[in-house]
Parts: sequence; C-alpha cells; structure tokens
Amino acid sequence: MQSPIFWVRRRALALSLALFGSACLFVTPAAHGQQSTITGTVVDPRGGNLPNAVVEIKNEASDVSITVKADGLGHFTTPVLAAGKYDVQVTVSGFAPAVQKAVSLDGSHSQDLTVKMNLADAADQVTVEAAASGSIAAAYAPVGALLEARSARSEINANYIDEFTSPVADYGDILNIAPGTYTLSSNGVGQGQSKTTFRGFPDGDYDITLDGIPFEDTNTPTHHSWAFAPSQWIGNIDFDRSPGTASTIGPAPFGGSINIITKDISPVPSFRGSVSYGSFNTQLFDFQFDSGSLLHSSKLAMTGDVHRMLSDGFQTFNYQERNAGDLKVQYKFSDKTILTGYSGVIWLDANTPNNTAPLRSQAQPGYTPTGTLKNDPSAYYQGYKFLLQNTDPTSSFYFKYNTYHVPTDFEYVGIKSALGKGWLIDFKPYTYSYYNAQYYANQPSGTATGLIDASCNVETQKKVTNSAGQSVTIGVFPCAVDKLNSYRKYGEVSTISQTSKYGVFRTGLWFEWATTNRYQIPSDPLSLHLAGAGNPAYQPGGKLDSDLPNFHERFYTYSYQPYAEFEWHVLPKLQITGGTKYAYYKMDLTQYADNSKTIGYLTGPGSFVSNSADYRSWLPSFDISYRIKPNWSTYFEFGKGSIIPPSSVFDINQTPNGATPGGSVKTLPKPSGTSTYQAGTVAKLKRLTIDGDFYYIKFQNSYISIPDPVVTTAQDYYLGPDSITKGFEAEANFYIGHGFSFYGNGAVTNATYTGTGVPSGLWVAGTPANIESFGLLYQAKNIDAGFFEKRVGPQFDDAGVYHNQNYDQAFNIDNLDFGYTVRNNSVFDRTKFAVTFNNLLDTRNVTSIKFAGKPVATNGSAYYATTAIGPLDLLTQTPGRSVMFSLTFGYAPKR
Repeated sequence: MQSPIFWVRRRALALSLALFGSACLFVTPAAHGQQSTITGTVVDPRGGNLPNAVVEIKNEASDVSITVKADGLGHFTTPVLAAGKYDVQVTVSGFAPAVQKAVSLDGSHSQDLTVKMNLADAADQVTVEAAASGSIAAAYAPVGALLEARSARSEINANYIDEFTSPVADYGDILNIAPGTYTLSSNGVGQGQSKTTFRGFPDGDYDITLDGIPFEDTNTPTHHSWAFAPSQWIGNIDFDRSPGTASTIGPAPFGGSINIITKDISPVPSFRGSVSYGSFNTQLFDFQFDSGSLLHSSKLAMTGDVHRMLSDGFQTFNYQERNAGDLKVQYKFSDKTILTGYSGVIWLDANTPNNTAPLRSQAQPGYTPTGTLKNDPSAYYQGYKFLLQNTDPTSSFYFKYNTYHVPTDFEYVGIKSALGKGWLIDFKPYTYSYYNAQYYANQPSGTATGLIDASCNVETQKKVTNSAGQSVTIGVFPCAVDKLNSYRKYGEVSTISQTSKYGVFRTGLWFEWATTNRYQIPSDPLSLHLAGAGNPAYQPGGKLDSDLPNFHERFYTYSYQPYAEFEWHVLPKLQITGGTKYAYYKMDLTQYADNSKTIGYLTGPGSFVSNSADYRSWLPSFDISYRIKPNWSTYFEFGKGSIIPPSSVFDINQTPNGATPGGSVKTLPKPSGTSTYQAGTVAKLKRLTIDGDFYYIKFQNSYISIPDPVVTTAQDYYLGPDSITKGFEAEANFYIGHGFSFYGNGAVTNATYTGTGVPSGLWVAGTPANIESFGLLYQAKNIDAGFFEKRVGPQFDDAGVYHNQNYDQAFNIDNLDFGYTVRNNSVFDRTKFAVTFNNLLDTRNVTSIKFAGKPVATNGSAYYATTAIGPLDLLTQTPGRSVMFSLTFGYAPKR
C-alpha cells in the first residue's frame, strides 16, 4: 500500500504539469516574441449577437484548456496563445454546443471567428464550419442583413437596443435605424403611440409579431407601441420588408412583418437595477434578472423584468405612468425538447389627449404649431383654453380630464421538439388582451372663446336620479367622449418541418379567435348642473354619459392560415423556395342603436343589427437565393400579401333622413392586396458589409363606398385605384479600426397612383421621396458611443380622397448616445452609466397634417375631392430635444 505522502507528491506533480501546460499557452509566444490570439463573435441562427456565451479553448497537443466569456456584444478574446491547433467550444443556454475544431495559430497571426449557434433540438453537439464571413464590420454593425437572406430583411441586434437607444424607447424608436423607415411620437421617445412607416406602408398595413405571435387590434390591424413589448423586454428585431414566404403568418402581411424577439435566457445568473432620469421629468426604475441554471441538471432557467416609468411628456400636461413586468421560463426536458413559458403584463395610465395640437396659422408654407410647447401661457390645449386656466384638480375642467387607462397582458406556452429523422415540431398556444378605457374632450367645432368652448354650448336633456333619490331633468353638455376599446384573443401558432438531403419542408397553421367590445358615448365634462326651478341640484361624479352612443359594437373574429412550403437545396449554393398559404378571416358583428353618428337610431335603445362577413385570399410566394461566394449572396423574391377590411365597412346609417331602418352593405369589399417583386444582394468583407435591394410593388388601395344603383338604402364597396411603388434601399457598415465604425443606409422611393379617373402622376400620400440614416460608432474599452442622424425626405398629405393638398418639407433628427459598461467578468459585471440625447439639435418640424374639414368633390369625381385648410387642422411635429441619464448596477456571482 502506497503512503499518503506518495499520493500528495503524485497530485503535486500532476498539478505542476497542468500549471506548466497552461503556462505554455501564455508564456511560449512571449518567449519567442510571437503574438497569437483567438477572437470571435457568437451569433444566433438569425445572425443576432449572443451575449455572455461561455467559450472553452483547448490545445489539441497538450489537452490543456482555458475558458473565457463573451461580452454583451457576443465578442470574446483569448489571452496570448502558443502556436498550435485548438478546439473552440461555445455554449449558450437554449442552443446546442458549437465546436470549431483545429483552429490553427502560427504564432504570428490571430484567428477571428464567427460562431453561429443552432437551436438545441437536433443533436448533443453541432460541429460548426469556419465562419461564413469572418467580418469584423458585421460584428460591429448596429443592423444588417444576413447572408442567408431570401428577402429584404434587417436584423437589429441586442447591442444596438441596449447601448444606442433611450431606456424609455419603444419598438418604433428602435426600428428607426432600419433602411427606409421612420417613426414619430409627438410627445417624445416612448411617451405615447408611435407609428412606423416604410415604403409608404403606414401602421395597419403590416404585421407585428412577438416571439412569432401576431398582435394587433381587432377592428383594424393597427398596433399600440406603448402598450405592448417595451424595449426592456426586447432582445432583437427581425424586420422583413416584404410579404414574406408562405410561412409568414398574420392578418396583414400586406407590406411586411416586424418580428420582435424577447430576450434570451442567459446561462449565467445576474441582476441589474437601473435608475434613469431626464427631460420632461421622465423617470424610469427598472430591475432585470437572469436566474442561470436553477437545477443541477441545468434544465430550468428564467429571466424577467419589472419596471416603472413616469413622465410629464413633451406636450403640455401630457402625463404618463407605466408599471410593467415580464417573465420568461425555460425547462429543458432533453437536448431535443424544450418548453418555454412567457408572460408580460402592462398597466398604463396617461392624460394624453385624443388628438394632436390644432394649427394657429393658415400661412403657407408650413404651419405654426400650438399646444406642444412647455410654459406657453397663450397656447390652446386641444383648442380648449379652459383646460389650462382652471387648475383645480376637483374640477372636471382640470386638464387631467383627458385620461387613458390601458391594462394589457400577453402569455404563451411553447413546446419545441426534435422527433428524429429531421422532423421538428414547434407548437405555441397563446392569449393576450387589450383594454383601453378613455375619456377625452372633443375636438372643437369652432374657435374656442372664454372658459367653455363653443362645442359645449349645445345643451340636451337627461333624466337622472339625484343624491336625494328623486328623478330630475338636467341639462347635459356632451362635448366630451367616454370611449372603450377592449378585446381578448386566443390562438395558436404551430409549425412542423422536416429536413432532408433535398431541403426543408415546412407546414403549419395559425388560428385565432377574439371577442371585442367597443363604444364611444358623448359625455358631459361639467361636474355640476342645476336640475331646474324647484328641483334639487344634481351632483354627478364629473363624467355623465348620454343615453345613446356615437357607436357601440360587439363582435367576434376568427382567423386561420394554413400554409406549406418547400425549401429545395438544388445545389450547395443554390436554394429555391416555393409555397402558399390560405388566409381566412370572419367577423360576426352586432351594432347597437346610436345617435345617428354611425348606424342610426333603430327601434329604441338596446336594439341592434347584426352583420357577418368572411374574406378569403390565396397568397403564394417564391424565392431564389444563391451564395456567390462564402461571404456574398444574392436573392430574388416574389410574394403576394393581403390586408383584411376593417369593421367600419358596416358603419352604414340605418335610418337615413328618419326613414325605416334598412341600410345595408350589398357589396362587401375584397381584401386589399399587394404583389411584391424584389431582388437584392448581401456581402460581408473583413471591414465592410453592404447590402441592397430593388423593389417593385403593386398596391390595391383603400376602399371607396358608393350608394347601390338599385337598392337606395344599400352601399357597395370597391377597391380604390392601384398604385405602383418602386425604389432602392441599401445599407453599409465600415469598420474603421480601433473600435470605430461608420454605418449608413438610404432609400429612394417613387410611389404614384395608377388607374382610370386618377389625376396623372398623383403621389401616394405619406411616402417620403427618400430617407437616409448615418451613424458614427465607437465600441471598445468598455465604451459604447454613437452619433446618429436620420433625414426623412419630403412627402405629401392628402386632403380628402387622392388629392395632394399639403407638401411636407424634409426633416432631420440627430441622436447622441454614450455608455460606459463594466465588462470584466467580476461580480459587478454589466454595471453601466449612460446618457442619451434625442433630437440633439432641437429641430421642430411639422411632419404631417390631418385636415379637419370634410372633402368636397370637384370635377364630378371623388378622386378630385379637396378639403379647405383651416385653423382646426391637426398636425404632427417632431418633439423637442430630450436627454436621459441612466445608472445601472449589475451583479453577477462568480462562476
């Protein structure tokens, strides 16, 4: 039997050899004056950077290994290594381990790798070939296309979202960096509804998804940027500026798809608490955490966020408050089966008015805005001086009469499993809800004078029960609105795919069912009315509704889209994908009697009419992609898209001129459609990435309603004239060196109407002639700094139907971002200080005008309808300069 001393000596010898071998990794190059390292970037299957990856480097000869951790950009760097061959293994939670074997170092040159991770559903270990591009410029680009692209796509990565956007930004603000897009919110970044436009597609003409689940309103496929998916929950965004392939699901793949991906779950536990303060008294308190592996078997992990945001907003007395939290949990049954659960809840309250500010002057060119500048004692607030003059919070004249109360929630459970022989199933049932209860003052019908606007001077009578229990008749001044828009949705998204030597077959189904309740009821903002001579005073709570609404409707909607496509790998470098989907949508609508604003007074309060409609579209797609070189690809795509008609197609007054109810829709509109053709290319060199695309789109435009020539009480709907949009988009990122890079993109668009009866060469409203973005970035030595400029070219507003009334001048917005982050793998990893400036030069530009008057037909054609410019026209303008300071405390226990 050997003595304990022997074992001690043996272990000491083994330890010495191990230490010696490790030292050889670092000491040998220095001894010979040689310098070699392995650097790299870890990316997901879409090309987005994966932070906090664990990288193990093993010397093949000595079998000695070291471990480093990638930073928040997904970048990693080894210490100086000896000449030889090394195996590099990268692990990230939720992905299969990736191995790069036999990375050769000659002692004089370093190796730079791009390690692409695959989802952990196929095998225990995936051997990754040499990086497709090895592009440093791609690693440092804030946004870019993928070499695997089959359409015009922009991948906005996590580093840009975390380091170069305001901490209160929403997804619209993030999208501003993508080619050809612009997003505006008149109340400041993240302080209200922002709407994104690209290629002339306004909000409602495209899909937005969260982790693959479409979300939108039920009456029209529009979106609410302040009520879903705040930036604290966003990991990256995949933005497809096309109808996509057959597997692109949603109610409106008409113009494209904005695919928001929630944050990945990190394998390393960490906690981050942030405090931000800035312009307009904006405050943000945020706490985020990653649990790391909670079980010894590393099967369970989660990440989450809780935050509270307060702001006065840029516009006068436009207060905001948001309390929100989300939680993402992942359980790994095996390397082939992963269960994911997600929940996000938002509680939003605001004093936002229903409209933007009216004009003060009719002078051309341009308009003088009002109601948006702080400390302007002469400014109207929505045209109502009394809302500014009376600051008694107990009075309904108080400016906080305008209120939003918007709670939302979004939940899903997803199961993804590899079944063997290349088969993969992904099943995701979900539910989400939106509840917008709103009170707001009506837009005035005349010039506001004195304490009460002219629209408050029309009195109606209403019987109520007073505080003494007596029935009395009171005067009601319904110059405000009690509004509700609420819905709950249930659905599922499922995909089954099979990968073979021939290619990838995909089939699946999107199904959704929703219930909706919407109304607008005239409301009295006065808190006290006399009931008449000899009657006790009536004292309501400050919001008294009329008996009949402007409209009230309840409806059910049903959507389903089955699809199938095949991605044929014709040659190693050539892929052809074709497929189709069947888009079905049905609405069962009940509309109740109203005050003749929408369908009219039927047989009495509570009476209703019911309507039903269903819409069908076949939407084929086809694309070809070819890899010219490992770092250069090209593609061509054709796709058809559609958009469902809104519920308002049934807003036909049932009692014209007091006649017997009987108004109806005789001819329903068909879904609007697009046919998109585009071709593009993507190239990624060592220090330069560049991609561009040409596109040609034929639109079917909005609906025109005309009386039926036979049934006088009926309406017929037809699609408006077509339009042709064509243009070019391009973006590039050049890595200058020493952490500096220059990014730029641009888009040139020509969009005109075509068809019988349309004025020749009429420009499509809301389509800028050109858009450019430029950015100078520095990302090194714990510092992330960037200056970005966005220029949106000139465009037209329509005053009526197809009439270019107003010409909006081009405008610029400049942003500046600076952040210092601790990235040393210490317990204080990701502690950060940051400052962001939005609209740095404080430009005040009118970006669009909504005309208040009704169109008047000229030349006997609705296509020539015009609207007179007036002082009550509403404008949208860029918000003034804002600055936000943020301090984040990070804590990550050492591994």
